[in-house]
Amino acid sequence: MLFDFHTHTIFSDGELLPSELLRRYEEKNYKAVAITDHADTSNFEFVISSILRVCEDITRETEIIAIPGIEFTHVPPRMIEGLVKRARELGAKLIVLHGETPVEPVPEKTNFYGVRAGIDILAHPGFLNEETVKTAVEMGVFLEISSRRGHSMANGHVLKLARNYGLPVVINSDAHSPSDIMDEEKWKKFVKGLGISEEELEIIQSNQVSLLKRMG
Repeated sequence: MLFDFHTHTIFSDGELLPSELLRRYEEKNYKAVAITDHADTSNFEFVISSILRVCEDITRETEIIAIPGIEFTHVPPRMIEGLVKRARELGAKLIVLHGETPVEPVPEKTNFYGVRAGIDILAHPGFLNEETVKTAVEMGVFLEISSRRGHSMANGHVLKLARNYGLPVVINSDAHSPSDIMDEEKWKKFVKGLGISEEELEIIQSNQVSLLKRMG
């Protein structure tokens, strides 16, 4: 089964309406997809309410499970905990945090404050340290292996830490356009290129199912 828990639409910097994005995933036989548009204090309430509506419609009328989420992006680290709490109150089923990717000037300590706040996925976390990893283990946070250019530079480091500490990882596209959506063949090539074994692949797929169940 194919899953993608990190995608973007015109509600942030993606190219497609939510319905079209989800239709393209459905055509590639994905089981579940989360819409996680970029947000901060200026727009998160509007984005969540809008995505909730369309995800309910698509899940009811099609074969794909559409998950309403949010990706808090470049917010001051000490604000993350309050934003996470408020987003869950508004109905967001999945909280992604824009981690300290090596290709953007994300505020220092974003990773640590994010995992401590109990986010669901730490996206493209870059060269995160052991303190943050240990906190993520305690909080049940998933680390992202990203197929997006630039963000993927630190995948080897993330995978190594996940292996050493038993931290669950998920593979996401961070899709902004149709060309970012991996079909099954591309997904398998991406996994093979990372040196992920068949056993590890089974664990990653199990992680994705577990995350989906967590969201109900």
